Amino acid sequence: MIIQPSSLQWDAFVASHFHGHILQTSTWGELKSRFGWSADRVAVTRDDHIVAGALVLFRSLPLRLGTLAYIPKGPLLDFADEDTTTELLSGLDRLLKRHRSILLKIEPDRLDDPAFADQLGTIGFRPSPQTVQPPRTITLDIARSADEILAAMHPKTRYNIRLGPKKDVVVREAQPNDLPAFNALMQTTGARDGFFVHSAEYYEAAYQLFVPTGQAKLLVATYQEQVIAGIFVFAQGDRAWYFYGASGEAERQRMPNYALQWAGIQWAKSRGCKEYDLWGVPDEDEATLEAQYLDRHDDLWGVYRFKRGFGGQLVRFAGAFDRVYDPLLYKAYELYLKSRGRTE
Repeated sequence: MIIQPSSLQWDAFVASHFHGHILQTSTWGELKSRFGWSADRVAVTRDDHIVAGALVLFRSLPLRLGTLAYIPKGPLLDFADEDTTTELLSGLDRLLKRHRSILLKIEPDRLDDPAFADQLGTIGFRPSPQTVQPPRTITLDIARSADEILAAMHPKTRYNIRLGPKKDVVVREAQPNDLPAFNALMQTTGARDGFFVHSAEYYEAAYQLFVPTGQAKLLVATYQEQVIAGIFVFAQGDRAWYFYGASGEAERQRMPNYALQWAGIQWAKSRGCKEYDLWGVPDEDEATLEAQYLDRHDDLWGVYRFKRGFGGQLVRFAGAFDRVYDPLLYKAYELYLKSRGRTE
C-alpha cells in the first residue's frame, strides 16, 4: 500500500534503513522548505510497516517549465524487489503529477556500479547531466579506537591536530550567539576558496532544527575567546557527515581546522557512529587526484589536500539519474543548465 507517512513514521524508517541518510529525514525536508523548496513523502507499506519510500523535494523551474522533483540520497528501496520498486514508482508518478514535475532526479545512497546504473535504466532512469551532491568523497572508519584512527592519518595531519591546543586553540560546542561569527567566517571562506555558501538564515535554521535533536553539532575553534573557525557535523544512524566548514584569515597558522575535525570525529564516535564522511572531493580517480593535488587550486582541489591527510577511503557514489515526464520541457531544462554552466 502507498501512504503519505507522518514525520515520526518516516524518520523511524530512515533510522532503521541500511541506506538511511540525514538528507532523507523529515528534518532535512523542513530545512529545505524554508529556502525555496517544498517537501513531501511517499512510502510503501507491508503489514502496516514501511518497507520503502522517499523524501521528495520540489522546486519551481524557471520560465514556467514546471517543477523539478529531487530525491537526495534516496529513494530508500531494495531495487532488486521488483514488486516494491514498481509500487513505489507508481506512487512517485502520482505525486509528481500533482506537483507538475517534468522530471524526477534521484541521487541514491549507493556506490558507483555499472550494473546498478543498468538496473536504473530498466525502470526509466537515465544518467543526469547535473549532480547536486558531490559524487566522490573520503570516508573514515571511526569504529576503531582513537589511537588507530590517528595512526592511519598522514603524520603532518596528526601533528596539526595536536598543534592547535599547544597554540592555545580551544574547541567547544557553539551556542546560538556564535552563529553570526560562524556565518561571517563562512562568507570569508566562500570568497577565498570560490565555492557556494548559504545565507546566515540558512545556517541559523540548520542549527535550530538539527542541534537540539542531537542530529548535528556546530563546533567552533577560538583563540583568546575569538571564534577563528567552525564546522557543522551531522549524524544519522551509524554515519556522520561534515557538511560545512569555515575559517577566517586570522590565526590560520594555529591550524584550527584540524583540531575541529578531530573534535567532530570524537563527537560522532560518542554517538555510536562508525563512519565519518568528509563530504566532497574532486570527481577524479585516485591516480589523477594524487598526481595533481599539489598544483590544482580550483573547485574542491584545495579541500582534497586537507581531507586526504585524514587517511580515509576514497569512494564514489552512483551519481544522479533522471526519470523524464515531459521530454520537450526536459530538453529545455538541459539547455538551461548548459547556459548556466551547470552540466557535468
